Parts: sequence; structure tokens; C-alpha cells
Amino acid sequence: MAHPTALPPAPSAPPGGALVAPAVTERASGPSMLVSLAPILVVIGVFYFLVIRPQQQQQKETEKMHAGLKRGDRVITSGGLHGTITDFKEAEKAVVIEVAPGVKVTVTRASVTTVRREASPPVHPPK
Repeated sequence: MAHPTALPPAPSAPPGGALVAPAVTERASGPSMLVSLAPILVVIGVFYFLVIRPQQQQQKETEKMHAGLKRGDRVITSGGLHGTITDFKEAEKAVVIEVAPGVKVTVTRASVTTVRREASPPVHPPK
């Protein structure tokens, strides 16, 4: 009786020489590489058009808004401050905003999120 942990006997070589693997002549059947990558490419395309491209367009609009800031613009900052631009500090890339009469705050241009263009007053005021 053989011991339960004993190794099986080594395979014997065929009479013609060394062990040789049979040649594989049949190609594996299945979808081509392009068909298997198609869903991944579709997901990447959808991701680009739904996420990346709109974000790039929004970034361009934000840069255009920051470049167009001028004195007297009513702005809202990312921190929620509402005020009027009174001065620019180009060295610091900052703007000075008056949030109340006599109260001025310096914030970076990047923190300005909205420029409020006030509508012109009505031609005929209400009676």
C-alpha cells in the first residue's frame, strides 16, 4: 500500500524521444478583438461627450467671465459674498469687492463665480 502523500510516478517518454506537445493548428473560435473592445470604446465615447467636453466648455466660459470683470460689476463669490468690484490687484490676481458701504474685501479672481448684470430700469416706472 502506497503512502497517501507519495507522488505519482513520472510519465515515461514515448519510444521516439522526448515529450512533445501536439501542434495547435486550430484557431480558437470566438469574437474578434474589435468586437470585444467595442463596448469599452462606446463607454469611453459616452463619458467624453457627457462629462469631459461639457466641463471643458464650462471652464472656457469661466475664464472668459474672469477676463471680462470690470469695476462696478456686481459679483457673487464662491463663499457667498455679494458685492461690487471696486479695484483690481493684478499682482495677486485678486479683486477688491465692496460688500457694504465702507466694507471692502479682497478675494482672488477664481473665487468669483457669478457676475450679476442688473437689468436696466423700466422705461415707465410703476405708479
